[in-house]
Amino acid sequence: MNSHEALRWLEARPEITSLRAAVCDLNGILRGKRVPVAQAGKVLEGATRMPYSIACLDIWGEDVAGNPLVFQQGDIDGRCEPTGRGFLPVNWLGSPTALLPLWMLAEDGTPYLGDPRRALAGVCERYRALGLTPVVATELEFYLVDTTGEVPTPPKSPVTHKLLDGDGALSIDDLDHFEAFFTDVYAACDAHDVPVDSAISENGGGQFEINLLHVPDPLKAADDALYFKRFVKGIARKYELAASFMAKPFLDRAGNGFHVHFSLLDREGRNVFDNGTAEGSEVMRHAVGGLLEMMRASALIFAPHRNSYRRLTPNAHVASDVCWGYETRAAAVRIPGGSNAARRIEHRVAGADANPYLVLATILGAALDGMERRIEPPAPMVTSGQGGATLPIDWKAAIEAFEASEGIAGVFAPILRDTFVGMKKQELQVFSKQISPFEHETYLETV
Repeated sequence: MNSHEALRWLEARPEITSLRAAVCDLNGILRGKRVPVAQAGKVLEGATRMPYSIACLDIWGEDVAGNPLVFQQGDIDGRCEPTGRGFLPVNWLGSPTALLPLWMLAEDGTPYLGDPRRALAGVCERYRALGLTPVVATELEFYLVDTTGEVPTPPKSPVTHKLLDGDGALSIDDLDHFEAFFTDVYAACDAHDVPVDSAISENGGGQFEINLLHVPDPLKAADDALYFKRFVKGIARKYELAASFMAKPFLDRAGNGFHVHFSLLDREGRNVFDNGTAEGSEVMRHAVGGLLEMMRASALIFAPHRNSYRRLTPNAHVASDVCWGYETRAAAVRIPGGSNAARRIEHRVAGADANPYLVLATILGAALDGMERRIEPPAPMVTSGQGGATLPIDWKAAIEAFEASEGIAGVFAPILRDTFVGMKKQELQVFSKQISPFEHETYLETV
């Protein structure tokens, strides 16, 4: 949507009196400004300015200590321009408003490479230069949560008013309990050109998954995932619930995953992963090889928060080994069955708490590295627990692996790598200084 189309869109909706102009930071959080609708033209023309540092604030919105953008360069502003998606109406607040997604530019008009959306755009450009188009779909899991008590709990059914405290995998009844919520979510997705497929009840009480359809544009796929999360959270508030994409909100229940499916089309529209057999092409195997080789180093992207590592545990329906296989959901990288013409790769490691732009940039960047270097993967797994490399067991190890990786340096610009690592080190340090009530209860008068 160009600026003229966007203005006409606004003019047709006089009930909207304010806008949200926002960029996505490295944690996948939208940050920006409330703008009077009378100033919409300036925002659409790219006249909005915000500090570069907002892309790398920590999870609490604090500057990262030692960040040169802040402490050496004076926290200078960068230019912000619309991504081209246009306005996204926000209907769950007290008064109608709309979100205008932005991304950041350097002062000379070149892309600011510390912006996560710019990072994905750079990877897409590398594919475009080779005449390849990634076709991407995402699957996001989330919990509906009751936050009215002292601790979050699964929700009560609006129909029976009973707590949904059991496992409800593929339960039609659990979906039916929240029919009004899902109707609103699907309507919001339809209104915003977010192509949604099926919804299912997942393994935890109040946990659901909605699949987004394949699109031949990774930037749109990442946009859709980001906006989908915002719609779900906003609409849940309308029903006096919270929607959580936290990787592991409940220790005794399934975690929330973010699975990514992708295939590659050549200039003639042929799927280069298809060789007419269920095994897939040599190109596909090389892509898998690249994904596996970079998986330990990229774990910080897929599991970016302290809580993320509560999900990446053995025997929790989450792959903690660096492995691949056909059909098996125990593998980190899975080759689903079905039509040969639709041969694709499913990447199953990321949590729903991860930044969609960074996740897709990492997966597509690693796959491209494998294809260019013709990396052969090990033999596909047949049964779980076959050994081999494992993902980092904790946050600190993941930060160290990311920081030391040459492969990661081939995907992300130095400004993004350095600020992301600095941010995660600061978050780790803050958590390390906290003492939980359970720790006091255990040790205060015992030892």
